[in-house]
Amino acid sequence: MPEFMPVAVTTGLWGQVSMSEDAADPKRPDEGRLELAITFLYYRDLPAAMRFYEEVIGFTLAIDQGWSKIYRMTGQAHVGLVDESRGMHRAHDVKPVQLCIRVPDVDAWHAYLSALGIESLGKVSSSEQLGIRAFVLDDPEGYQIEVQSALT
Repeated sequence: MPEFMPVAVTTGLWGQVSMSEDAADPKRPDEGRLELAITFLYYRDLPAAMRFYEEVIGFTLAIDQGWSKIYRMTGQAHVGLVDESRGMHRAHDVKPVQLCIRVPDVDAWHAYLSALGIESLGKVSSSEQLGIRAFVLDDPEGYQIEVQSALT
């Protein structure tokens, strides 16, 4: 039986995976360092999403690309809000994505969002198994946001 050799794996434009057995030990560019991590979400009403993330959640606009707005969440972690009519994907009613933010005081955040009258605000609960205290809410187009604190 032939010995298994490591292979290089690449994904094509449409998601097909191809492997090359003749790949030498490839090295990541820049020693694998990343500058930013950005999760992109797609919106039918970009201005409403922008108002929510700026005025309610308090994220700061870091990069304005016109129809794509990239907000700093913390450090190098960012969320990008994209006008669906211009981006690579379209907004969809089903949102299989959750944006999670960890805060020092989850109860204070819940009280703040409750005072703003956020309708989709869930109850705060603790999970000993996960080591968190958390609640969820939806943004203007239905993306779920979990706000959590570590249990101490």
